[in-house]
Amino acid sequence: MTFLVRAPYSQHLSSTAMAMSSSFCPHLPLQFGTRPIFYFPTKPSFSLSFKAFSAQASNASSGKEELRVGFLGLGIMGAPMAQNLIKSGCDVTVWNRTKSKCDPLINLGAKYVDVSTVDDTTSKLISARIKDAGALFLEAPVSGSKKPAEDGQLIFLTAGDKSLYETVAPFLDIMGKSRFYLGDVGNGAAMKLVVNMIMGSMMAAFSEGLLLSEKVGLDPNDVVEVISQGAISAPMYKLKGPAMIKSHYPTAFPLKHQQKDLRLALGLAESVSQSTPIAAAANELYKVAKSHGLSDQDFSAVIEALKAKLQH
Repeated sequence: MTFLVRAPYSQHLSSTAMAMSSSFCPHLPLQFGTRPIFYFPTKPSFSLSFKAFSAQASNASSGKEELRVGFLGLGIMGAPMAQNLIKSGCDVTVWNRTKSKCDPLINLGAKYVDVSTVDDTTSKLISARIKDAGALFLEAPVSGSKKPAEDGQLIFLTAGDKSLYETVAPFLDIMGKSRFYLGDVGNGAAMKLVVNMIMGSMMAAFSEGLLLSEKVGLDPNDVVEVISQGAISAPMYKLKGPAMIKSHYPTAFPLKHQQKDLRLALGLAESVSQSTPIAAAANELYKVAKSHGLSDQDFSAVIEALKAKLQH
């Protein structure tokens, strides 16, 4: 059996991985109109959506089924996810538009499941095309960023073919700490957008709080500590807060992708006539941050958009 994984956006060596053969696949076999079906846009992501398809293949020599993994896209998220598969002993072939990004994984033993955040309509379209080709499809957007991807602590939000979900579950467990099966294709994408809509709004409100605390003479470091021990505690605040106070935004989830996910979430809400005024306001703030050249900074850099407003 072979299945392909497309990464969201890109440590250990093991004797098993080093012993494996390695290769780079420069071309993609299927076409989506004029684009390869697994073309992976340049985007690391806090968010990913995992879509996989599988085809049966028999092992002529042993009569047993052989399981191979093709991994497409080696950005901030994809590279560590593929590394975790390799070090677990999986037969992995990797692909990336820029071949040089494949080299570290080839050195680990890579030879080749789709993880990107899209709207539910796009996910359903991809599913239909893949099924028309006679393959199975599973969408699985992930919740998590660079560090969780490295540590195998991602959360997979899957939907689609249940039998394929059960087949790839052991591989999801290598890359993540939990997985959810949410039913029909589109539900995984919708769940991811809801999660990222909330996250983006939380970061915008947190940024306002940090700046207000400074304005009234409080130490923002104390704010982070107080929040971390209270009812509104969230790992994101403790993780991002200290760096934000120092105006440092190492990229784990690019701001441009957070704004993209907010835009998609607002579109999802519009499709069901749901009012989302808080997310809409947050989206405008991220757009301002993008206009200040912060697209490739971590999404916590949205605080700089607020600073710019205060200066004016």
